[in-house]
Amino acid sequence: MSDGVTHRGNISQHVQAIPSSGIRRFFDLLASMEGVISLGVGQPDFVTPNHIRQAAIKSIEDGETYYTSNYGLVELRAAISRHLNRLYGIRYDAGTEIIVTAGVSEGLQIALEAILDPGDQVLSPDPGYVAYLPAVLLAGGVYMQVPTRSDDGFQLHPDELESRITPRTKAILFGYPANPTGAVMTRETAQAVADIAERHNLFVISDEIYDRLVYDTEHVCFATIPKMKERTILLGGFSKAYAMTGWRLAYTCARSELTEAIMKVHQYVMMSAPTPAQFAALQALNAGEEDVRGMVSEYDRRRRMLVNRLNAMGLPCADPHGAFYAFPQIGGSGMNDESFAERLLMEERVAVIPGSAFGEAGAGHVRICYAQNYDLLVEAMDRIQRFLERHRVGSK
Repeated sequence: MSDGVTHRGNISQHVQAIPSSGIRRFFDLLASMEGVISLGVGQPDFVTPNHIRQAAIKSIEDGETYYTSNYGLVELRAAISRHLNRLYGIRYDAGTEIIVTAGVSEGLQIALEAILDPGDQVLSPDPGYVAYLPAVLLAGGVYMQVPTRSDDGFQLHPDELESRITPRTKAILFGYPANPTGAVMTRETAQAVADIAERHNLFVISDEIYDRLVYDTEHVCFATIPKMKERTILLGGFSKAYAMTGWRLAYTCARSELTEAIMKVHQYVMMSAPTPAQFAALQALNAGEEDVRGMVSEYDRRRRMLVNRLNAMGLPCADPHGAFYAFPQIGGSGMNDESFAERLLMEERVAVIPGSAFGEAGAGHVRICYAQNYDLLVEAMDRIQRFLERHRVGSK
């Protein structure tokens, strides 16, 4: 029976506006197949080091099962502050400028909620991480893409960025080292972006979850650029460098007034991050450097083999200097990126992600994650080469 009220639907309009994940369809296919080498999931293939796991176990055995401060364990925030100062020479006050979050995903969402009003625009590189657009939409913002290109290593071009600024632009959001391209922002680019942010009075959200995974180059912590600490929300965490994806533990760093605004959202969304995970993260910061060096060395070995093989088989690949992704062009195959990924999965049981899942500028590429056993990576490259030889344009 009708109650006389006209309903427009039960789902909110801004949730309806969020596109379905371009990645999920491939993992739905993958779940029903055997013998697949997955180069799609963006997580370390390493198990969290034992001493980190043991720290969490000990915290549980010691009865440390309570809420922590909304901001996180005092000891962990102090360790994060020391960690960033040691690596990048930047100082954040452990009491007023750091919040421990349930992953960078939460950190990103609460940061956007804290700074955006409805209709505010956020500029972000294309291709970019798939969660950025939905996060901006959920916070009531408008997501504006800034194209980047393979031929210059997917650097964010300052002129392209500035040309898209409008009176409604509120923030710049980026992740470097980058998912999906493996690009690393140069110091020159960082300074140019900083000048634009200063000139137009914009916030910057810098997602640096892959900061420790860099090869043959430096990672530039964006907040260290002069005048940027006061307008930057730095996102960091433990998932990638310490192989702690399932622990859901990260942090935001920002000047105290910004941190207080972010805390207003965090305290109602999450209360506090999981307590045993915080003790694990504390152990990672205090005694995990050797683990990080070992994993980075192995990722680099895989990276060099993978990029050499891709280029040799005619899939041009910009050299990824960070994270654990390669983003080769597949135009020479005669297929678009979705067809390439689907047919490769069906015919050779190798899972990669279509580049268009990461934005319009990703079309014609695929993302390959090399956080996978070295021998399996070699086998995957053999299968891809066989696939290309069978489908190469002009072949019979």
